[in-house]
Amino acid sequence: MNRLNKLFAAKKDNLLSIYYTAGYPALNTTVDIAEALEKAGADFLEIGFPYSDPVADGPTIQHSSEQALENGMTLNQLFDELGELRKRVSIPILLMGYFNPILQYGIERFCKKAAELGIDGVIVPDLPMYEYEAMYANYFTDNNLSNIFLVTPQTSEDRIHKIDELSNSFIYLLSSSSITGGNLQLTNSIEDYYKRIKAMELKNPTIIGFGISDNNTFKQACAYANGAIVGSKFVKLLAEEGYMEKIPGFIKGIKSPL
Repeated sequence: MNRLNKLFAAKKDNLLSIYYTAGYPALNTTVDIAEALEKAGADFLEIGFPYSDPVADGPTIQHSSEQALENGMTLNQLFDELGELRKRVSIPILLMGYFNPILQYGIERFCKKAAELGIDGVIVPDLPMYEYEAMYANYFTDNNLSNIFLVTPQTSEDRIHKIDELSNSFIYLLSSSSITGGNLQLTNSIEDYYKRIKAMELKNPTIIGFGISDNNTFKQACAYANGAIVGSKFVKLLAEEGYMEKIPGFIKGIKSPL
């Protein structure tokens, strides 16, 4: 049982995850930001490793990836920065990014290094489910790493059940099939999608992402899932002067109206 499993066993609702890009706004800030987010009340974190072609990301996260790469962020740099992670941060941490950098680094090597540093899971949006199951699942399980699968409104029930079977922590529900950074629009079709997922009574918890930006959208998401992920809105905060001092107010504003 890793930290993610312990978290979901202890807390069932209103879980808040924050995404941010490693190396943005500067190198050697990854653990400082993680520590500040934990102190402010985030339940778990997703640290993105930048890639030059982030197809699922909107302009805000794309810009953060471009800037991080210009700053010199690489997987090796990120792993160096994460060396002190578990001396300062106790909440679950996931790495999120695209498959190509992992493949270049070496998948087995990547999983071993992530586990060594205290990482609890990985989100790789462009890693096909069948490929993961057939070729890479043992690297993740051998290192006690959760692989997080994504579900969209178009995902079939058969595929969702298969994802539930392969998962061992939570399932990431995309609020739409578009890119990150939009606003959550609780249309009838999206509401029906959430209700359909909830009615399936999956064994794994569900967390909603894409378009969560304030207390209202956080509460809407938590009405249908165990929690929600805030990404673009937080990445925008990191572009502001004095962002570290603003983190407590940002988390408080998401979790409860200011």
